[in-house]
Amino acid sequence: MSEDGTIRGAARSERRRVLFVDTDAGGRIHFTAALRWAEAVEHRLVRELDPGCDIGRWPRRHVEATYHLPLGFDDEFELWLHVERVGSTSVGWAWSVVCDEATCIEGRHTTVHVGEDGAPEPVRAELRNLLADPSS
Repeated sequence: MSEDGTIRGAARSERRRVLFVDTDAGGRIHFTAALRWAEAVEHRLVRELDPGCDIGRWPRRHVEATYHLPLGFDDEFELWLHVERVGSTSVGWAWSVVCDEATCIEGRHTTVHVGEDGAPEPVRAELRNLLADPSS
């Protein structure tokens, strides 16, 4: 998000429900559920921008999340995800899980584009431009 509060990079939101498989024995979401949700939204966004993109070449380098409020089975929420930063070989993502207008989870992750050998490889200029400014 920029200093004026607007999102300049590519963004997507999705409404979802907590599935039973997302919960632990205590009935609340397992902490990894939010990471899977963010990854699914990220993949859909990238595929919309670049249908031929090889998603398998974008492993995570860094992941962080802060859990503010609990979510349980069948809770409905919206996941908001946007590009925070685009580098030459990596993309920084920011996301939040919102339920009843309250932020339940905030997170960030960094993906790195890698080649066949697993080493960082530059992101194609066209995709980099779409991620940084989808209106271009």
